[in-house]
Formats: sequence, structure tokens, C-alpha cells
Amino acid sequence: MNQTNRREFMKDVGSGMLIAGVGASLATELGCSSAFAFDSDESLSFGELDPLVDLMQQTSPDQLQIKLVEKLSSGNVDLRQLIAAAALANAETFGGQDYVGYHAEMALIPALEIAREMPANRRALPVLKVLYRNTQQIQKVGGARKKTLKPIQGGGGSIQGMGERLRDASRQGNMNEAEQLFASVTDVPINEQFNALLHTIEDDINVHRFVLAHRAIELIDVVGKEQAHTMLRQCVRYCVDEERIRMARGRAPSAIRELLPRLLDQHKLLSRQLGDRDPGDEWVDSMANTIYDQNETQASDAVAAALAEGIAPDVIGEAIALAANQLVLRQGADRWRTHGNSAGVHSSDAANAWRNMIRVSNQHHQVSGLIVAAFHTARYRPFSHEPYPVGAHLEKVRTTDADTLLGIAEESIRANDQATAAAAIHVYGDQGYSERPVFDLMRRYAVSEDGRLHAEKYYRTVVEEFATTRPAFRWRQLVALARVTASAYSYDRDDNKGHRAAGYEDACRLLNVDA
Repeated sequence: MNQTNRREFMKDVGSGMLIAGVGASLATELGCSSAFAFDSDESLSFGELDPLVDLMQQTSPDQLQIKLVEKLSSGNVDLRQLIAAAALANAETFGGQDYVGYHAEMALIPALEIAREMPANRRALPVLKVLYRNTQQIQKVGGARKKTLKPIQGGGGSIQGMGERLRDASRQGNMNEAEQLFASVTDVPINEQFNALLHTIEDDINVHRFVLAHRAIELIDVVGKEQAHTMLRQCVRYCVDEERIRMARGRAPSAIRELLPRLLDQHKLLSRQLGDRDPGDEWVDSMANTIYDQNETQASDAVAAALAEGIAPDVIGEAIALAANQLVLRQGADRWRTHGNSAGVHSSDAANAWRNMIRVSNQHHQVSGLIVAAFHTARYRPFSHEPYPVGAHLEKVRTTDADTLLGIAEESIRANDQATAAAAIHVYGDQGYSERPVFDLMRRYAVSEDGRLHAEKYYRTVVEEFATTRPAFRWRQLVALARVTASAYSYDRDDNKGHRAAGYEDACRLLNVDA
């Protein structure tokens, strides 16, 4: 441990025992606030990763890249360790309560996965790019002095009913109580902590609460199980913070709060055995169109009914993802930007998050998660435009040669020509060519461009959805990626033209590779 920067945290045993014994609310009334258990000047302890975490919190992004490349070159660290340290530095600094901060956190696993696809001499690029963004924001809010997450007394609580209690504390905007409740179950298995947390994640409709939870559970494999609470804790804080904002702005709670329990009860989804039936391509396409065309209530009811009929959860998840994909393909040219926080990218990332989370959750959250995912996709009003590419787009592509089609796609990306990029990849897929060269092309721009903080995340969504979508429909995902990539090329976060992702070109120079 870095003794200068991270003093060992000594737990307040007396306060912790009192809170565990009588509960957070009563302890507050007795003059021993749950906040006392974690309001401290001390830092969290990350063991062997402490020096790397400190480096990321104390160093300017430009200098950080130089130091990290030196460490990588000497073999002192690997990319996985850098991602782990970045995740912990981010969580401690922002605690899930900073827009750029949680977007950087959500991009870490996609960056690591992208790195595994790349040639050895370029493998560090996606990681360095996201770490630059991560540290840049840490420095912007105060650097090492900014510590949103403080040590908190944990353990000793019951998991029974924890999900509902945590959700209720979140609904009240009570950060201290929510924090202490969740900390009280740190000694139960991680999957049980995650299932308890999902009650709160499902309690509102926002892509960030879904994707942050999805990436947090994935990051546990990178940072280690001993840091599981830190990863999941930022999701608790995000939800409470969002609830406070909602109440401060006088907005009504999401309709999902009344609809979800009604559908669970109406279709008896918590007591019946889930089915494994796959009714085939036509059904999946029809369900995707239903979710796309109908309103939130109708789409959610259709999903609940399908679950009750014994349709396999993952098949339903596939239909939701295809409905979200239509939001990318059908957006008209009148709204030029399809990248970033567009309806299609947000909805696709949300659907992908839920498809992954239901695979590691219990039955309650498998069915709830799918209903919530359908509600989220259907909340975006459907576009009237036909899906890209339409006939006029295809007329611009008068070849079936694989290399020529890829060349047209790349030229179109650099010209921000979404229609022709989509058409070229559509024709390429129709010819039965391998998807690998297309992913290689799109990945190049997922690394070099910012995409309004979404480039690497959406690329990873498409990689996963292509792999898990049936052959009849999977190329829709790559056509959508081509369109979004063409939209994003050369634009910064404020839609100013002529910019690569911050830190990308410097990282290329340090690695001695072409930008």
C-alpha cells in the first residue's frame, strides 16, 4: 500500500455494531448517524492497486499516458491492471455521480475487449484513450482531493427483503440510508447483492442506470471480488442521486413503478417456471416490430405475455434488441446525428445490458429486466422512415466485390455519409462475406473517435448482439454500426467538426503507430 497517500482505514467498530443492531434510521435518531460510518478523510484501500489508483488520480492525462506506456513497455503492468485501477479511481472519485465520469466507467470493459481484438502493437490504444478521458475528468473535478466514496462499515445485515428496502431508501432520496443498507450485506454472496440491487435499477427508466450496473458486475472480474462492493455501490449512489434530481425538478415517478408489479402479478411470472421455447424467426421479427411500434405499456405487456407463454427469455431479449436496432436504422436524415445519446444507440446499449444481466440474475429479475427493457425501447417514439438502406441508398453501390465494398464504406464514413456506409455494408452482408473485416474497419473508428462518449460502448454492443442474434437478422446490427460510425467520424462531444478522440493521437505517437 502507498503509505503516503492511502492511510489504513480503521473501522469504527462501536458505531458499526450499533447501526447493524438497531438499523440506520433508529441509529440516526439516537445520535449515531449512519453517515458517521463513512464520513471520513480516509481513502478506500485497494491493496496492490493503490499506487496505480493514486497515479491516475494525481497525474495530468498527458503525463499519465507517458508513464503508463513506460510501465507497459517495461512489463510492470498489463492492460487488465490498468483497467482495474482506472475503475477503482473512477468509482472513488465520482461514486456514480458525474456524467462524464460514469460514461468513462462504462467504457472500460468495452475498451479492454476491443484491445483483445487488436494487433499487438496497437493493443494499448483503446485502453489509453479511455484512461485519458477518465483521468481528464478526475483532474477537472479536483484530482486526488476529490473522494466521493469514503470507507464505510459493512456486513452484519440480512439479505432478506434488502432489495425492497434499498429501493425504498432510493425513492426517498436518502443517500446515507441507502449506502448503509447496501453496505450491511457486503458479507453475502455477490450474486445476492446484485439481485438485491436490481430492485432499484428496475425502478426507473434510464439507460445509464442499466449500463452502469451491467458494467459494474463485469468489472468485478477485473478488480477482484474484494472490491465488489465498491463497483456496485456507485450504482446505488447513481440511483439515489437521480431520484433526488427527479424530486427537485418536480417530475412524476416513472410509470414502470406501477406497471411492473401489475404485470408480474397478472401473468404470475414469479411463480411459474420459465420456458425455453423458440418460436422461430418470424415470431422474433414480429415481436421486434410490436415493441418498436407500440407504446411502453403495450410493449411491456407483450413481453410479459410472451414470458407467460413459455417463450425463452433470451429469445425475447433478442427481439427487444432488434427493436432497439430499428431506432438506429429508421432515424430519418432530418436528424443528422445517430451517434452518441441518440434514441437508437441508447436503446441498443440498454437492451444489450439487460440481455447480459438476465443471464446472471434470478427469475424475478430475468422477467422484470425484460419488461423494463421493452418499456425503455418503446418509450422512444417510432420513426416513420423506412430502415436504412433504402433503394436510393443502394443505387449508389454498384458492386458486389468485397474489397471495393469495404472501401466504399470507409470512404463514406470519412465523408459522414451514413446512407452509403449503411448501403455498402448491407450489400456486403447480403453477399455472404465474413463479418470480420467489417468489424476490423469499424473498430478502427471506435478507437479513434469520441462518439459523444459512446464509440467503444456501442461497438461492443454490436459485437455482442451480432454474436447472439440469429443469422436472418444479425447483419442489421452491423449495418447500424456502419451508420453510427459515419455519423460520429471527426466530431467531438460538442459536435464540432475536425476532432479525434482526446488523447488518441498522443497515444499513437507514444506507441509509434499510425494514427
